[in-house]
Amino acid sequence: MSDTQFRALVVEEAEPKKYVRNIKTRSIDDLPAGEVLIRVHYSALNFKDALSSVGNKGVTRNFPHTPGIDAAGVVAASDDPAFSVGEEVIVTSYDLGMNTDGALGEYIRVPASWVIKRPKSLSMKEAMMFGTAGLTAGLMIEALVRNGVKPEKGPVLVTGATGGVGSLAVAILAKAGYDVTAVTGKAEAADFLKQLGAKEVTSRDSIIETERPMLKEQWAGVVDVVGGDMLASAIKATRYGGTVTCAGLVGSPELNTTVFPFILRGVSLIGIDSAECPMIPRLEVWNKLASDWKPDCLETLTTEITLDEVEAQLMAILAGKGHGHTLVKMA
Repeated sequence: MSDTQFRALVVEEAEPKKYVRNIKTRSIDDLPAGEVLIRVHYSALNFKDALSSVGNKGVTRNFPHTPGIDAAGVVAASDDPAFSVGEEVIVTSYDLGMNTDGALGEYIRVPASWVIKRPKSLSMKEAMMFGTAGLTAGLMIEALVRNGVKPEKGPVLVTGATGGVGSLAVAILAKAGYDVTAVTGKAEAADFLKQLGAKEVTSRDSIIETERPMLKEQWAGVVDVVGGDMLASAIKATRYGGTVTCAGLVGSPELNTTVFPFILRGVSLIGIDSAECPMIPRLEVWNKLASDWKPDCLETLTTEITLDEVEAQLMAILAGKGHGHTLVKMA
């Protein structure tokens, strides 16, 4: 393989609405325009990558395409003086892996405005142990903190707790001193979640209640990635003045509830977007992940795979069989 060629997962439309995934050799010359060329050392898998890999047009419009919304690597070339060849950098979210060829290829080329320098106390591997999932969890927890949800205010509920965002949220919250109640539909995952720091582990059925407009006050804060009836039920059980953060819809995009929790208990509902998050709050959260919020169990919740193993793991994510966070070693 020449210096201008590299391996990448390529998703193609084999026939109308039928998509296939193969590891192929690509050329750097075929990458989109951008100021910074990066040799990817590590990537990570996310729900968006799984959707892109099966041709979801809400994520990726045009194929052939290489998914991968997370990258940590080394600058191979730069037209921007802010970044030097050999410098270790991170790129997460924006349009990477969606309509811009992503980090499930050994090289990416992106706008300089998407790139951040690796925090000194975080290795490239650790950065992708967090990835967009960790950034999203961090942004959600930062919103709770900003809204006055302190550990002494009461327990924090984390839904979808065995997924990438959920498992990292459990670990970060526990590291920050919160009592965490983790919700999962996988009874066998209870020990795993307690290892991450969850004080309590409960089932979906114990949380979801669709009949009553209000429930007993339980949660000082909520980190929700599920949506639907789970989110509605969490809102109804949030304590007076509490805050609910929402960043996912793996259960449903619908939200059927009343205004009562908001006007009778002063509950706040905050939506979290990590894709287009401005650089200043993005850097603030990355710096916290590299220091005070860096959990000791980061290795425990991470599974490392190679590029050749990616397709099987993407299918597992779509089937709801994902467990923790998946790191992809590219270099």
